[in-house]
Formats: sequence, C-alpha cells, structure tokens
Amino acid sequence: MTSLETEPIDELAFDGPLSLDSPELERLFIAIAQNAAERRATGQEGHPWHSIKLIRQARLGALRLPKEQGGSGLSLRELFQVLIRLAEADPDVAHILRAHYLLTDEFLSAPASALRNERLQRVAAGQLFGNAYTELSSKPVGHYEFETRLSVDGAGFRLNGSKYFSTGTLYADWVYVTAALEDGTPVGVVIPTDRIGIRILDDWDGIGQKYTGSGTTLFDNVRVEAEEVIRRDTANQFNALAQLFLYGVIAGILRSVVTDAVALLHSRSRTFSHAAASQPSQDPQLLQVVGELSSSAFAAEAIVLAAADTLDQAFISRVDGEVNPQLGHESSLRAAQAKVSLDALALHATSLLFEVGGSSATRQSAHLDRHWRNVRTLASHNPSLYKARAIGDYEVNGRELPRNAYF
Repeated sequence: MTSLETEPIDELAFDGPLSLDSPELERLFIAIAQNAAERRATGQEGHPWHSIKLIRQARLGALRLPKEQGGSGLSLRELFQVLIRLAEADPDVAHILRAHYLLTDEFLSAPASALRNERLQRVAAGQLFGNAYTELSSKPVGHYEFETRLSVDGAGFRLNGSKYFSTGTLYADWVYVTAALEDGTPVGVVIPTDRIGIRILDDWDGIGQKYTGSGTTLFDNVRVEAEEVIRRDTANQFNALAQLFLYGVIAGILRSVVTDAVALLHSRSRTFSHAAASQPSQDPQLLQVVGELSSSAFAAEAIVLAAADTLDQAFISRVDGEVNPQLGHESSLRAAQAKVSLDALALHATSLLFEVGGSSATRQSAHLDRHWRNVRTLASHNPSLYKARAIGDYEVNGRELPRNAYF
C-alpha cells in the first residue's frame, strides 16, 4: 500500500469510469486506508461512512459494467485484483461490497427489460445494493425455506420477516431480500432501503469485520410492487463468486499483515539479550518471519486470482443467464479449494505476525489482533470441514459438489 503520509483526503474528483491502473483508483485506496487508520486511532474505531461516500463518488460499484453502460468493463480476475487492494486498505469496506458485486452480475445476466436497465443505471450512477438473505431460524439442509413472507396485496405484495447477516445493507441504497410466497415458493425482491417498514439494526457483534453492518434487517408490512419480484430458480446454481469473494478479502488482509510486520520491525529500538542481532531490522530470525508472511500473502493472492480465472470462464459461458454446468462446477471446486487451503494459511500468518514484535505487539493500541479476528470471522462463514469433505468426495467418488449458496 502506498504511504499514508499525506493530507487526509475528503473529496475525490473522478472524470469517468475507473481503470485498473488509474491514479484515481490508487488515490481512492489511499483515502480508504487513511480513514481506517484514523478510525482506529480514536480508540473507538467506528463505521466507514466516509469511505463509502468516496466509493459512491468513484462509482467503484460499476467496475463490472461494460464501458458502454457507464462502467469499467473489468473481468472477474481484474475485479478481484481491485478487491484485494481494497481489502488491504480496509477489509470491512471490501466486505460491505460483496452483495453489491454479486447482484450486479445477476442484473447483467438477467433477461433484457426496462427494470433491468434501470437497475444497471443505478449501479452506473454509484448507488449500492445490499442483501437480506439469511434467517437465524432457517434450517435449510437439502432445500431452501424462508419464514420471511411475501403476501399478495392487490396488484402487489406485502413483505414481512426478519433477516440477519445483512452485510452491507446498513450502507446500501437498495436491498435484495429472499422470501417465500404464500405457497412456499422462494423468490427475491429488490427494494430501496428507505422504504416505509424497513428497519436496519446495527447489531452485529462479531469479533471481526466489526463495521460491515452484518446485523438484522426487519420488514414490517413493506409494500412491494409486482415488477420488483424476481421469480427465478437459483436452487441448482453454483455460487462460487460469493464464496471466493471472502478469500479476496483475506488475501488483502495478508498484504496488510506484511505492511504491519515491516512497520513493526522498523519501529523497534530494543530487542532481547539473546537475540541474533542488536537491531531488530537486522535480526535474521525476524527477517525470516517477515519472509514467511510475504510468501503467504503472495500465495493467497495467486490462489484467489487463479480461481477467479475459472470464474471468468464460467461467466463467459452463460447462455440466457445460465452457466455451463461443467464450468460452473470447476469454478466452485476452485473456490472451495481456495478456502480449504487459505483458512489455515491465513490464520497461521495472522498469529505469526506477533513473533516480529514480542509482547509490545499485543498492546490494544497497536490493533494487530484485528487481522486474526477478521480472518477468523471471514473463515467462519462456511466451515472448511464441509468444503474439504465435499472436495474429497468428488476426488474419490466423482460426486459433484452440492449446488447451493455455499458452493
């Protein structure tokens, strides 16, 4: 990450869609990293409202839109390159955008319609989309079932229910909600977050990713128009993009771990009487630790980008919004393998960081524990043991991975 020894960035000017190597994109990363550092320095941390404002100004959410539609036209590999650098600056901010990028690709693959065009125009204008998928009461083994209900009300509907893990919705302009019709049929609706009857609670109390807004969203008799309902069967679709996204965030965290390790080593003026050198920055054992951390960060990024290449192939294969089944399975397999390999690597790296600094590195004011807490939280989204079992079953018995939201 570029040095943060600059004046705080309050506003950014953008002449058009961002490119992967544009100076404006680099300045955006710097501004977001500055904001994260400032929030930590207060001792209170706090929400990244300023960074989200800059993201809207930059229209970072339009990276996947074709250039002729007001976007940057990035491939998925290129999107993950941006994601990794964004997560290096602030993993909360990167995670907040997860649902937005997933929905953008759904809109792009949807059948042509005036409503589809309107949603893509909103993305191009910088508006953000969040999610309300998960219910704490749900027991979806083998099937999809939602207690959130969409009931007929004249020419439209009324939405009632409660969702949790609503990552990003606290900051979003729109929200995608999963629900069930009165006969139990699963559907989705896309509605503005300021509609009457919607309450977004800031009650996420996880040990990491603390300001992603991953708490409760309540729907109390919310009016939904018929055209806002998405009646599309996604039960047989792989969901590799959503899963790999989390590991793009982890790869960015590992880049930040390396930066913090180097800064920590340079900041130390004293060492142990039995150390290998009088200056910590010259101590071969400490240099070895930093070399291991750097190698871990490189490996994580390489694994994520290799998996993103298979996602690109799968998405290019889409016909009428449907991915080629073989390519879809390949992309989900690679995303699952990325998770199983990176969970252990990242958790080890975020613990190894403390070997560079000794007990002084454990001060709360250093905030170095945030890396482990964030990785542990991200890795807990979908436990590795289930992924490893499914991969093993495929390798040994040729049984395909499950076709559900977790693969």
